[in-house]
Amino acid sequence: MTDKRRRSDSRLAAARYQVERAAGADAAGSEEDTSAVGRPTMDQRAQYVEIAIQQAMRRGDFDDLPGAGRPIPGLDRAHDPDWWIRRKIEREGLTGLGPPALTLRKEDAELEARIDALTVEAQVRELLEDFNRRVVEARRQLLGGPPVVTPLRDVDEEIRLWHERRAARLRALQQEREREAAALAAMTWRERRRAKRRR
Repeated sequence: MTDKRRRSDSRLAAARYQVERAAGADAAGSEEDTSAVGRPTMDQRAQYVEIAIQQAMRRGDFDDLPGAGRPIPGLDRAHDPDWWIRRKIEREGLTGLGPPALTLRKEDAELEARIDALTVEAQVRELLEDFNRRVVEARRQLLGGPPVVTPLRDVDEEIRLWHERRAARLRALQQEREREAAALAAMTWRERRRAKRRR
């Protein structure tokens, strides 16, 4: 057992002894309830807890806790009975939860970026057809909730736009490579070696 732990255990034992001793003195002096003899009163328990907290603070058990020095989140908001599920969704970054009208609207806003991340036309077509199928299914639902106002996507038009954006990105990348090659050609051999080292 380390010396620090031995000291903390002895302090805790001393605090327990003081509480038990005080409880014994109160029990001997009071003639109220014989079943409560030997049990500490609420004040004694509070004193014991306070002593334990003070000892832990001196040992540094509360130093460097997560969130120390930062405001408690959500204090300015009204009481929300579902606060724990909202915090879980935010912390975990969960998606796809909620009524289809809202999830499809959010997906529609992010659809272009998802399409641009794909490299094969068949994958783009499959993604768009799946999106359109889910929009149609959500419009047919009879469960209630907000109405689905997300428009269907024209698959052929979206694929044409995807080709245009992809060609523009490839042209920009080619121009950037040409600029780098021209800058490299204008350098001396020492500057080229330094540039390679930096990469």
